[in-house]
Amino acid sequence: MFLWLLLLILAPGRDQSGVTPKAFLLLNPPWSTNFKNDRVTLTCRDSLSPAQGDISWYHDDHLLDNKSEEIQIHKTGYYKCKTRRSSPSDPVHMDFLSDRLIIQAPHPVFEGDDVVLRCQGKEATIETVLYKNKKEIRKSYISNFTLNSVSRDNGKYHCTASRKNLWGIKRDISKPLTIQVQELFPPPVLTARPSQPIEGRPVTLKCETWLPPQRSYIQLQFCFFREEQALGSGWSSSPELNLPTMWSEDSGSYWCQAETVTHHVRKRSLRSQIHVQRVPVSDVNLEIRPPEGQLIEGENLLLICSVAKGTGTVTFSWHREGTVRSLGTKTQRSLSAELQILTVKEHDAGRYYCAADNIHGPILSKLIKVTLRIPVSRPVLTLRAPGAQIVVGDVMELHCEAWRGSPLILYQFYHDGVSLGSSSVPSGRAFFKFSLTAEHSGNYSCEADNGLGVQISDRVTLSVTVPVSHPVFTFHPAGAQAMVGDVLELRCEAQRGSPPILYSFYHKNVTLGSISDPFGGGASFNLTLMAEHSGNFSCGADNGLGVQRSEMVTLSVTGPSSNKITLITKGVTAGLLSILGLAATAALVCYFRTQRNSGGLSTTGTPSYSPKEFKEPSRTSHTDPQEPTYSEPPDPMEQQPVYSNVDLGESNLVYSQICSIQDTKENSANSPKKHWEDKEPVVIYSELKKAHLDDSAGLVINQDRDLEDAAENYENVPEERLCEDTARQISAKPEGGRKRGLARNQLCQHLDLGLLEL
Repeated sequence: MFLWLLLLILAPGRDQSGVTPKAFLLLNPPWSTNFKNDRVTLTCRDSLSPAQGDISWYHDDHLLDNKSEEIQIHKTGYYKCKTRRSSPSDPVHMDFLSDRLIIQAPHPVFEGDDVVLRCQGKEATIETVLYKNKKEIRKSYISNFTLNSVSRDNGKYHCTASRKNLWGIKRDISKPLTIQVQELFPPPVLTARPSQPIEGRPVTLKCETWLPPQRSYIQLQFCFFREEQALGSGWSSSPELNLPTMWSEDSGSYWCQAETVTHHVRKRSLRSQIHVQRVPVSDVNLEIRPPEGQLIEGENLLLICSVAKGTGTVTFSWHREGTVRSLGTKTQRSLSAELQILTVKEHDAGRYYCAADNIHGPILSKLIKVTLRIPVSRPVLTLRAPGAQIVVGDVMELHCEAWRGSPLILYQFYHDGVSLGSSSVPSGRAFFKFSLTAEHSGNYSCEADNGLGVQISDRVTLSVTVPVSHPVFTFHPAGAQAMVGDVLELRCEAQRGSPPILYSFYHKNVTLGSISDPFGGGASFNLTLMAEHSGNFSCGADNGLGVQRSEMVTLSVTGPSSNKITLITKGVTAGLLSILGLAATAALVCYFRTQRNSGGLSTTGTPSYSPKEFKEPSRTSHTDPQEPTYSEPPDPMEQQPVYSNVDLGESNLVYSQICSIQDTKENSANSPKKHWEDKEPVVIYSELKKAHLDDSAGLVINQDRDLEDAAENYENVPEERLCEDTARQISAKPEGGRKRGLARNQLCQHLDLGLLEL
């Protein structure tokens, strides 16, 4: 305490900066963190301590009603004071905590001080641990921890303490603490007297800073620098350095450093520029090599700047017109200097000048123009066609362009290494046109040359799309007839056309399905046949350039059709009950109104035969290959009518023959084989209108409509009337003839009616 009073009494009224010094606070006890019921005495001091006159106290910036030199506090907050001869002190944060464990730091603490932290508990502890920024740094069985040479940015500290209780070991944790470290001394300020020295005269440099009254006993040392070089003998206890003679080359940036002799705290000043007056330079000249300023991009450019007059150190700088920053500078004690620009680029072309300065300001040279010849860059080849797809017959444009290069540029175009043509342009791009054929697919490239080297573009692959040809449609197995239940392979292949090709299969212009062929070679479609599949089949091929259709191929499917037979059976039964009243012996004719589809079926219709294919069913023999033969009678649940169509040539009627076996309980009890041999079939004829050939291509068969109207599309007539109606129709033809007579006679003979020919 007596040492503090002695230091304060000896301290001057103002600090070395000439500014009114701050007041400062002393704590007793010295800890800034305390338990809740503790009391701390604050004392206000200034550089002329003991303080005289009224003293102002503040708690959280609120003026307290106390003018004494000391006050006693017990509340948490910021405290500061002020005397009549000082400015306000730095605030001190005081904590009064109700925790079981606190961590304490003394006040004041300055940069470089060694600090003792106390981990203080209300009860006895057996082990304490100190943490910095939540990381353990030290462990001890005592409560004190010493930190060496603290800095202002020292982080946060907390501690833990273990104590015993009735239930074992209890661990307490303190709240974090930030040590209030004050600045030991401010960064120094460098001054020069005189501030603008004349060449050959002395200069005195001074490094100014000051210590607080509480640490005025600390010794400082100083060092001065020009640029990065130390001046004089290095570190010295004197804050001043005398330079006996200053020359123009001594001009530059000066700064100083101050530190404690223990090296714990070191601070540096800002840089100060000192310019020594000297004789100015004159007649600045710039020389370029190569002499004419003609260079090829990639070569080196040498700039030589010289002065006719001037003494001492000269700073040379080089510039290009239009740029703010210099290309380079050199400071040396000579009348000329050189700057080399390596590997010049296109942007290096322009007008150049240099400047020379020896403190009196830069003197500029005249402008000299530098030009560059630029080799061509690697050209870019682009292909342009009329549409998104490149098709045979399109006019293709090849564009070749080098983004850089001095004119004149010669462009060459190549297809698979063979030259297509060339073109010379002063700037921009060149193009080449030609009409595409299938042979023009392949790799294309171009090259550019302006006499400074040839550059070749990347290869661009062109694929010319060939439209598909009319596909060829085939069946496998081949043939115009097939049976219900057969698996038929429909094959479609276009001989020409670029893949991928989409193949579509049609039955009576209704799409059966589509298959994509990514590689070429055609496509196949497997179809399990039903009676409804009789009719015209075709296919289409499309590779994005339009659909091509194949020729139609007619297929006749023989065998039962369950839907139609059920419908016909219902019609026959209704006709027998309403007209004849007989269940097993009447012959009825069902007259169907068919849609106009030549020789075809509705989706639920029966197979269609031409007159040549028609075979009269034998009543005495079962060896005809066209007629079904049975080695044993079928199951009654599986019996189906056997039917076929009879075409009378040029007549617009087609007669469908339906042979049905009438089964009874009596017959089923007899020998099955004898029953089938002796039983005569019932023959029913259905009279249908025949579709015209010229209308068949435009017909689209509606399956649902046929099924809904099927019950209305027939009429029951006796067998005798069938033959008579046929005779009348043939007679009504204006041209008659043997062909019609034969057709009529054939039908009548088949019916066993014995009609005479007309």
